[in-house]
Amino acid sequence: MLTTGTTVALIELQVPPIVAHVMDARLSRAGRENRVLSAPPSPGSNTRIWQHTENPLCRHRGQVDGAKMATAYERYNLHTTPEKFFIEACDEGVDAVLAIDRVSNEMTLTGKKDVPPLAVTRPICGIMGTIRLVAGMYLIVITRKRNVGSLLGHAVWKAVDFDVISYKKTVLHLSEIQLQENKTFLSMINNVLTTDGFYFCTDYDLTHTLQRLANTSPDFQEMSLLERADQRFVWNGNLLRELAAQPELHKFGLPVVHGFIVMKPCRINGKIFEWILISRRSCFRAGVRYYVRGIDSEGHAANFVETEQIVLYEGAKASFIQTRGSMPFYWSQRPNLKYKPKPVISKTTNHMDGFQRHFDSQLLIYGKQTILNLVNQKGSEKPLEQAFAKMMSGMNNGMLNYIAFDFHKECSHMRWDRLQILVDTVTETQDEYCYFMVNSDGKTLAQQRGVFRSNCMDCLDRTNVIQSLLARRSLQSQLQRMGVLNVGQQVEEQAEFEKIYKNAWADNANACAVQYAGTGALKTDFTRTGKRTRWGLLMDGWNSMIRYYKNNFSDGFRQDSIDLFLGNFAVDESDGPTPLRVQKDWKFLTLPIIMLVAFSMCIVCLLMAGDTWTETLAYVMFWGAASAITATIILFNGQDFVDAPKLVHKEKMD
Repeated sequence: MLTTGTTVALIELQVPPIVAHVMDARLSRAGRENRVLSAPPSPGSNTRIWQHTENPLCRHRGQVDGAKMATAYERYNLHTTPEKFFIEACDEGVDAVLAIDRVSNEMTLTGKKDVPPLAVTRPICGIMGTIRLVAGMYLIVITRKRNVGSLLGHAVWKAVDFDVISYKKTVLHLSEIQLQENKTFLSMINNVLTTDGFYFCTDYDLTHTLQRLANTSPDFQEMSLLERADQRFVWNGNLLRELAAQPELHKFGLPVVHGFIVMKPCRINGKIFEWILISRRSCFRAGVRYYVRGIDSEGHAANFVETEQIVLYEGAKASFIQTRGSMPFYWSQRPNLKYKPKPVISKTTNHMDGFQRHFDSQLLIYGKQTILNLVNQKGSEKPLEQAFAKMMSGMNNGMLNYIAFDFHKECSHMRWDRLQILVDTVTETQDEYCYFMVNSDGKTLAQQRGVFRSNCMDCLDRTNVIQSLLARRSLQSQLQRMGVLNVGQQVEEQAEFEKIYKNAWADNANACAVQYAGTGALKTDFTRTGKRTRWGLLMDGWNSMIRYYKNNFSDGFRQDSIDLFLGNFAVDESDGPTPLRVQKDWKFLTLPIIMLVAFSMCIVCLLMAGDTWTETLAYVMFWGAASAITATIILFNGQDFVDAPKLVHKEKMD
């Protein structure tokens, strides 16, 4: 079933220049939350491994469409002594060294002459930042990077390996408990760093879209990458706080985005163009699948991702932006050992306050919004759809359009062609929103005036399918306008390009799913081939089982890792206890042991028959009943047996 929300006459929203957002962020640099309305992002895919070499595609440093852009240093050496770290910028003609005192933690700018000749030296690819753990401060550096591609002549890199280096030369000052806690915190940091999908660029602003960069002022171009970055997408913003506080050190700071970037040279009708797909995950209300849902008091939605599709052809540029994010009101779905925990809408909070904040910021940043709600309109998901629809009606904002589309019902029994119903429904709206396009002379031919905000329960599988269909429709128009496609030709008829397109969107789905849910995406067989297959259904079943295990037995640790990395939890270096020191309830160990013993005895009784049939049956029934009763008690108290976060997201929802 497809329902459309009532829309009042749509009013044109003139989105303010990006520099207004960034200057506002500059004035309130101390508080990340105050920069929620800063502006959005941009791009990259090869497979070559780079260690400490210069990319020949990155010669025109500081140039974006002819405008001068501030840059960060590209090449570094790390010199280590017992007293200090010296991070030397190795770019040609540069004499700049960041000195970090390992005792006082002070950061200063110095020159190469101050680097001791006996220091231990090694090349690094960049500075991720610094963080305080129980043992003291740690320096996090990028030790290996992979070239993803080139965007407008600027090399885009994927951070592949990292090193976490202690300021302290010894940990003898720590107690046994502190040593264990410090080890756990280090494991959390490494857990985030080993999650695939960190990207950076030293001379281009990856956190902003092409359209926003085109609307910037000269003052904005002169700001350092660290200052001008959209803080929603800077995943190492917390780690770079000390660098950000000293403007003279800004060129050592690399804003790192998390998500997915692919860049592919493509050919249609003998014409070669660059096709790019970028997904940027927001670091506000970041987390894992079941522990972070809905919104927070600032209006930040869980699993918010901005996806930009870019086309470059003979100097012309075009982009199309979509967003995804959790349903923006207060709801939860805490894991409790059940395959699909029942979602709960909060009864004690003012939903409209956060709801209003969320869409106020979205309208300011992106313009008009069409919300595509893909959740089921029956069962446990139905109350969520009804609540969303009710709040949208209460907003009574002509800039917002709400469409509910029951994805699973419409596409049941492998009827995937019915997705075209939704695409046809939003055709006029998509034409109205348009896309961003600049010709080879630098003249703006079109501006994107609104976005589609898609969501399902996780904002992963169903959402990605719909986004790929809408992006293809936009691409059709862009390629025709650029002269790549001839009149009457369809993108989906270009077999070679379609393969690239579908695989890239499926890879995007997998990347977003791994980062949020812990496994690859479901339904990617449809994205890759345009139809559902039995093998795809089997893989969905396998991924669903892996998700079940991770969501119940390892996601608490993952959530703690993200909260620590992003600064939602700060480690106190004092001797006081940390939240890690949580005593498990007696039943946490006792009941699973009882259930395991009872089930084992039941199997033994079946295999080793007694003297009589009735005796065997009695033993089997006794131990079977014992295991069943214990399992029921465990499921009833499911939230006590899952791996729950200990640092920040600890609350239990009724």
